[in-house]
Amino acid sequence: MAEAVDRARHEFWRPPLAASEAVANTAANGDRSATCPCGSEFIVSSLYCHSCGTRRVGLNAPRTLEIPGWSELVSLGALLGLTVPAAISLLAGVSCLVGALAVSVFFTAQTALDWQAIQMWRIEWLLAAIAAFVVGCLLKK
Repeated sequence: MAEAVDRARHEFWRPPLAASEAVANTAANGDRSATCPCGSEFIVSSLYCHSCGTRRVGLNAPRTLEIPGWSELVSLGALLGLTVPAAISLLAGVSCLVGALAVSVFFTAQTALDWQAIQMWRIEWLLAAIAAFVVGCLLKK
């Protein structure tokens, strides 16, 4: 068994084709999803290149959840005509409104005391939304 391990070829870390051959095969076949722009071939059903790590284009794989970053927040503010702090407070206000709606979805009132508690939670969420919107109006410039 030890002899079999010594004879194993480790092709995973090396590109199966030379870069010039991969570019020539890509041009000849017209299949851009088989090779990476760096010249190495993609491993079967892989989402990323094993050499450079770029994402494979044209693969019908499920998209992963990507959290928006700072640039998306800046572009949202520019689209709405808001500054970045005003856009942040707008998003906070909208999330508080969603929280006020979610209270009624997750909690049901079975007694009068439960109903009062749910109404208080809803009022607190709505007050937080109003406060966030007021801060956004003050930071709008």
